[in-house]
Amino acid sequence: MRLAPQPSAQSLRLIILLILVMGVAPSPALTAGCPSRCICDDQLVVQCAGQHLTAFPTDLPLATRQLIISNNRIVELPPLQLNYLSDLVYLDCSNNSLTEISMSTFGNLGKLAYLDLSFNTLTRIEDRTFGSLSSLVMLRMTDNPGLSNIHPDAFAKNSALQVLDVSRNNLTVLNISSLIALPTLRSVGLSGNFWSCDCDNEDLCLWVHIEGQTVCRGPPDLQGQRLGELGLQLRSRCHQGLGSWDYLFFLAIGFVIFAAGTVSAWAIGVVMVLYERYVKKKSEQMDPDDEIEQDFRLHVSPIRFCQLGPSIRPLPDSYGKILA
Repeated sequence: MRLAPQPSAQSLRLIILLILVMGVAPSPALTAGCPSRCICDDQLVVQCAGQHLTAFPTDLPLATRQLIISNNRIVELPPLQLNYLSDLVYLDCSNNSLTEISMSTFGNLGKLAYLDLSFNTLTRIEDRTFGSLSSLVMLRMTDNPGLSNIHPDAFAKNSALQVLDVSRNNLTVLNISSLIALPTLRSVGLSGNFWSCDCDNEDLCLWVHIEGQTVCRGPPDLQGQRLGELGLQLRSRCHQGLGSWDYLFFLAIGFVIFAAGTVSAWAIGVVMVLYERYVKKKSEQMDPDDEIEQDFRLHVSPIRFCQLGPSIRPLPDSYGKILA
């Protein structure tokens, strides 16, 4: 799979506009006022940007469609408060002090289509953190200097995802198994990370667009080269010979086969010996009555009969006799 070029500013604006208008038939006026230091309008937009907030705003209107809390000092997104906003479509949390998010953070935001977590202090993304965001179209997660690990299944359930941007983080490796399976994904931003162009990133190098500007930060002999140009080179380098683990695997398999063959041969030999002893013992312990009957059959000849007329009569004694 080859990634499409980065979307233009106009296409991004169109996507955001679509996000804001999709399914925005007003919900019942389930409002609880407007948080202090925030601005709420009739379009169900709550604007709290740049208000020096240190905690997530309370008393948000429950029918809020767009929430902007960027440029504050918020350290946590409380799942209980956030998940009351089930009609939320647009959430901008950029430029805060968020350190951690989990799968429960967005557990009830099935309509959310745009999420911005850029310019925070995230360090890792756990398994299916965004699993409940079935309508997510655009996810921006750039400029988190400590973000060094993204779980392979972090985006496994985001089947509607079209744009993913993880630029300018501290990533060195990215498992793309779940990204390849996303049917609508068309753009991924990867630049500005510390990519290690080794065998762990072989699939990533084969997957990214060859004209992209994402470059390697290591190893030294590949530093500065584009990831898209190294895919085939890494494939030949990573599969040209067997490593120590391969040899250990073959050694273990050989030992298992040898042990299984030895045990099988021993078991068959034991069975054959036992069977032979059983037959021999059976022949030695033959019933004495059977021996007498066998001797009688050997020393007694059958009485001959012939048919004379309508009945069967024994032959005269001159034609046969019983041997004593």
